[in-house]
This record gives sequence, C-alpha cells and structure tokens, in this order.
Amino acid sequence: MKPALLIIDMQQGLLTSPHAQAKIPGACEVINYVADLFRKAGRPVVIVQDLESGGSEDSPDFAVIPEIRIDETDLRITKEWSNAFWKTNLEQILREQDTDFVIACGFAAEYCVTFSFNGARERGFKAAILQHGIIGEHPDAVAGVIRDRNIISYPVIEAVLKN
Repeated sequence: MKPALLIIDMQQGLLTSPHAQAKIPGACEVINYVADLFRKAGRPVVIVQDLESGGSEDSPDFAVIPEIRIDETDLRITKEWSNAFWKTNLEQILREQDTDFVIACGFAAEYCVTFSFNGARERGFKAAILQHGIIGEHPDAVAGVIRDRNIISYPVIEAVLKN
C-alpha cells in the first residue's frame, strides 16, 4: 500500500462556526500526528485549500489555521469545487507519487471531505477517511460520514507505514 494524506480545507475563513471551533483541537491533534507519520515514511501530505474561503490566495481567510503543522515538503493544491480532484492536478500529483490509497481528513466532513473521498474512489484509488480527523459543518455530520464511509484509525496507519 502506498498512501497519501489529504488535509482538506482547514482554513481560517471556513472554520468559523462555534461547533467547528470546538472540534479543532481534537481533530488537529490527530491530523498532525498522522501527517508526521506520513512525512517520516516519505509519503505525500497534500494540503488542499478552497478558494471559496476568501476569494483569493492572498486573503487571510485562505490561510491554513495555525493548529495545523505544515512542512516544507508538503504538497499544495488549490480548488474551486467541493471535490479536490475536480478540475485540479491532484490525481496527477498522486500518480506521480505512486499513490494507490488516499486518506482524507479535514473540513467539512459532509461536504469537501466526503466529495474528495468519492473523487478518489471514482479515479481508482482505494480511500478512507481519518478517524477523529474530520470536522463537520453540522453537529451530526461526522457521525453520518463515519457510518457511511470507510474509516481508518491512526494505529492502523502507523502499522501500514512501518511496512
């Protein structure tokens, strides 16, 4: 298995609701831990940012929240649609990195994370969503995603990346 981690839309202008704000510390702890595992294993971490957060890459709302640790080796893509694969070069980037398994995390569980998960599957990648690494726009969104999609935990990711 050759996985890549997608950290989706963890941006200043998107994570503004009180519900989302309350979930940031827990989700970021898991996301940062898993991202470090990927980096140590030499596997790609892709920071996905949505232009709808602020309208331009120069906007403060476009910036990734400070709770997410970014490394100079991380790859970045900008998207204009909910699915990070739609009209971007994400698929090409992942193929160049010899990726066959995509793990999605970030915001919003019921929108961009799920749509990007689906986009990965539509393009022939195996895919899962990072357990405890997603934040929903609505209080019950995470439970629905966990119920309806493939989920992977950080201990499983540790074991996979060690092999």
